[in-house]
Amino acid sequence: MFLPATSRLSRLAHLLGIPATTPHRSEQWAAAIGALIGISTVVMVTHALLGRHAAVFLVPSLGATAVLVFAAPHSLFAQPWSVVGGNVLSGLVGVACQQLIPEPTFAAAAAVGLAIVAMHAARCIHPPGGATALAAVIGGPDIHQLGFTYALVPVGLNCLLLIGVGIAYNYPFAWRRYPASLMRYVHDESVDHGILPDERQIQQVLEHLNVVVDVSPEELREVIEQSLLLARESGGGAPASTPLVIGGCYGSRRSGRHWSVREIVGLSGDGNDHRGTITYRIVEGKGRHRQGSCSRAEFEEWMGRQLRPRRQVRHH
Repeated sequence: MFLPATSRLSRLAHLLGIPATTPHRSEQWAAAIGALIGISTVVMVTHALLGRHAAVFLVPSLGATAVLVFAAPHSLFAQPWSVVGGNVLSGLVGVACQQLIPEPTFAAAAAVGLAIVAMHAARCIHPPGGATALAAVIGGPDIHQLGFTYALVPVGLNCLLLIGVGIAYNYPFAWRRYPASLMRYVHDESVDHGILPDERQIQQVLEHLNVVVDVSPEELREVIEQSLLLARESGGGAPASTPLVIGGCYGSRRSGRHWSVREIVGLSGDGNDHRGTITYRIVEGKGRHRQGSCSRAEFEEWMGRQLRPRRQVRHH
């Protein structure tokens, strides 16, 4: 029995690990421009500090780090401790292997393997760290003469510069701030939070399953919550009427770069008159810190769900 062509393609994609979704084109360009700015900054600063002749001080593995910081800023592998700790530790391991193991082939293999062990032990897994360790062995005399200084300059310096650019570049984008700790998640008031696992419980499950997931437990909790909301909506149930109250926070229907959260600071009339006026301030997302006003009908057309700040959820 033959499967339809679409089913065969689907199974092949699953076998090859091809993602079913892809980021919006705007996200792709944001990542590309960020990496361009990040690497350009590293090159210029390194040349200014060490001279244009010092091309050896530009570690090739930094290109892979830039992909993580700007294309996957919430990846656990891209967080500052992983970037700095993973690369610096790998650099130290690579130098040690180059100096202690006379056979270059075995030294290169040992550098990568032991770098993984060191990163696991320090909880700073960073895939480009393998290339950093390898470069310490096969980088040639210019790298070898640096000794263990290689792990600090150029590796540590390059990492700090790239992290600084990553923080500054991603901060204006509320949905892709870097590092992930700067994200301000909001949670839907209509979800029964009593049935949702918290970050601690998710972490316990990950440890029990002994798997590596490239997002934080907090982001996994957000995925679970949004999935429950979609499941409820697709079940055919009409969404309940959302009350509009002073001090309430409401998220927009649109996501991505258009997403924002408004807090109501004033209501004219009893709040039920669609001709009444609502005054609000934007507390997160596009137009943050701005204030505005509109009719209740306009606000309801813009509004997606009532939300509550993450800092309140943590007390549950």
